[in-house]
Amino acid sequence: MARLTLRLDLAPGAAIGHGKIRLLEAVRDRGSIAAAGRSMAMSYRRAWLLIEALNAIFDEPVIATRHGGSSGGGAELTPFGHRLVERYRAMERKALSAAAADLAELERAARKSASGPKEP
Repeated sequence: MARLTLRLDLAPGAAIGHGKIRLLEAVRDRGSIAAAGRSMAMSYRRAWLLIEALNAIFDEPVIATRHGGSSGGGAELTPFGHRLVERYRAMERKALSAAAADLAELERAARKSASGPKEP
């Protein structure tokens, strides 16, 4: 099945795409960076570096962390982090809607070529 992915290049070296948004959603859903990384088969270090990269792009942080202790640590999206995910998903829906007919046509063409050459 064909799919459309969206990548936003906000500045040189400042890109946001499906993977970073999925990571933010996983932090939102699981309450920690470590658990979010594990859910995506990603090391804690990799997840942390991606979140740090997101934080470096914007004036506001996307994640707020809580240090461990008797109540344990964790992480959650900031209000800005929630807005970032919502905006990205809205743009993704609009792009998919605008490109749906073209995407379907290309998918049909790809299926024809994937079935191999026709015998004479």
